[in-house]
Amino acid sequence: MKRMLINATHSEEIRVALVDGQRLYDIDIETPSREQKKANVYKATITRIEPSLEAVFVNYGANRHGFLPFKEVSPEYFDPKAVDDKGRPIIKDALKEGQELIVQVEKEERGTKGAALTTLISLAGRYLVVMPNNP
Repeated sequence: MKRMLINATHSEEIRVALVDGQRLYDIDIETPSREQKKANVYKATITRIEPSLEAVFVNYGANRHGFLPFKEVSPEYFDPKAVDDKGRPIIKDALKEGQELIVQVEKEERGTKGAALTTLISLAGRYLVVMPNNP
């Protein structure tokens, strides 16, 4: 029998466990004092392009700028004229500083590093996952 167990006895932490019989198959621990941003979607602006890292840094409203690898940018944001001889986009020409993007947080900020982001948005529901920008 599947059950959801909720432990909210401590105000600083809420624990939710999903069990099937005696087997734990999912646990989620949430701390109200620490806002989680993973999977949140934001409107962001490119602040810096780093061709050596094959990435851009974007301002999405957090304390630190987010890190967006070039491979995580949907082709719909590229300038169609900014391609090399083989038809691949050139990072410094395909994207521009100040350009606005819709991004989703893949990894939370950690230490001195900003969050890892993607423009390949994924919205998961109970029976369906919507992935509008994925090719």
